[in-house]
Amino acid sequence: MRVGIGFDSHNLVPGRKLVLGGVEVPFELGLQGHSDADVLIHAIIDALFGAAALGSIGEHFPDTDARYRGIASTKLLAEAMIKIRNSGFRPVNVDSVIVAERPKLAPCIDAMRKRIAGIMGIPDDRVSVKATTTEGKDATGRGEAIAAHAVVLVIENSTPGQESD
Repeated sequence: MRVGIGFDSHNLVPGRKLVLGGVEVPFELGLQGHSDADVLIHAIIDALFGAAALGSIGEHFPDTDARYRGIASTKLLAEAMIKIRNSGFRPVNVDSVIVAERPKLAPCIDAMRKRIAGIMGIPDDRVSVKATTTEGKDATGRGEAIAAHAVVLVIENSTPGQESD
């Protein structure tokens, strides 16, 4: 077994959709970034790469590469899962937390869990997504940014690239 941790944060800006956990969240601002800037998915990808000792999201999907401009982070997660499986691992569970003063995320959390679980190929009861605030402290608390933390547990496959029971 191996554990990885991931973190991401992006500023909120007008004129962009807010996408978290692969779900479009109704809000007047969106996250600024090269891709769709889905901080939750980015944190999960970094945790996966960390658990498998494969480096960081920036090494695999650099923001200097035009192929990733505007890309849905769910596509990056799907590509990351191929890399994880090919390196001989498979995910067991994800625990994550989104840090945002607003919008209120409770109505969207179940959809995020299901979306992430589907891409990762694990049951949705093994994906935890929580939301919290910083009660007005720092950029997230002032409503200027959204951040996410994730922890992922992976186990070795019996054969790299193949799932085992």
